[in-house]
Amino acid sequence: MQFQEQDTTAIEAALPQGLDYTPEVARETAPIYKRLRAVIPEIEWPVHAPYVAAINELKKQRNAVILAHNYQTPEIFHGVADITGDSLALARQAAKTDAEVIVLCGVHFMAETAKLLSPEKTVLIPDLEAGCSLASSITADDVLLLRQRYPGVPVVTYVNTSAAVKAESDICCTSANAVEVVESLGVDRVIFLPDEFLGRYVATKTDVEVILWKGHCEVHERFTADDVRYYKQQFKDIEVLAHPECPPEVLAEVDFVGSTAGMIDHLSESRPQRVVMITECSMSDNVAVEFPEIQFTRPCNLCPHMKRITLSKILRSLQTMQHQIEIDPAIAERARRAVQRMVKLGKNPKD
Repeated sequence: MQFQEQDTTAIEAALPQGLDYTPEVARETAPIYKRLRAVIPEIEWPVHAPYVAAINELKKQRNAVILAHNYQTPEIFHGVADITGDSLALARQAAKTDAEVIVLCGVHFMAETAKLLSPEKTVLIPDLEAGCSLASSITADDVLLLRQRYPGVPVVTYVNTSAAVKAESDICCTSANAVEVVESLGVDRVIFLPDEFLGRYVATKTDVEVILWKGHCEVHERFTADDVRYYKQQFKDIEVLAHPECPPEVLAEVDFVGSTAGMIDHLSESRPQRVVMITECSMSDNVAVEFPEIQFTRPCNLCPHMKRITLSKILRSLQTMQHQIEIDPAIAERARRAVQRMVKLGKNPKD
């Protein structure tokens, strides 16, 4: 991309003081933009580039590692992130680094999970209001009430929950290993929290009775079977992939059901000509960078919570060392135990 002098006035007006789109910034970020050209218009890059350059320099000074979930926008995911992927995988990989600071570009429960697995590190989230409808659908008190109602029935909790909820659970799971976790307990029935649709999907894959909670992801629950049928009618060669947090009637219509990491693995193996991923729409943009030969038809259900994380907030987080995640030690110990029980099953869990 060429640096254009005539563009600087409008660009600098959109940037905070001290961040300029200079020829040096243009050269420094050109290799990054080369990968993103297909998903970020060239006219937008001069606004992103000064932040990308500043963040990448400051994280070195802070000995920080930046984690970006698959639902983050491409300029974050490919521009400044050191580790990308699903929530639990991010936390596990960050724990193995020598970084003193973790900046979690995702939502609050993900930052808590990172803190659980790296208690000695400083964990930052750029926006404290980056929440999750699914995590908010259940509280620790709800889990205690369920235990009273179903005495002796073990509680399997999806990692998309708060540390307080994990602390009241027997074991955690991801969307990829949920069936394995449920069956590992060797019981006739389990309480599965909090995603109803993921729980219903698990119930179709096991003989274990699954007691459900009516928690939903506000992104995935909005997809319909009619959406899937529309894509298949419009594009005869399209392959439809969906996350198991989608309603059962959606999953019944698609060609592949899997976690976000599972979808990526599937694309790597099958290499379809055209695909639609029934999940948060930024994921399609991020995956398209890795598979330029595949045509992506993009549904666009945005996660408003994920989109609270921006380059400007990431930079400010590194500058001010805010907002730091802290978990009550008593809660953290029990929540960590539930996560570790899952990890000890032997497989590398993916969301």
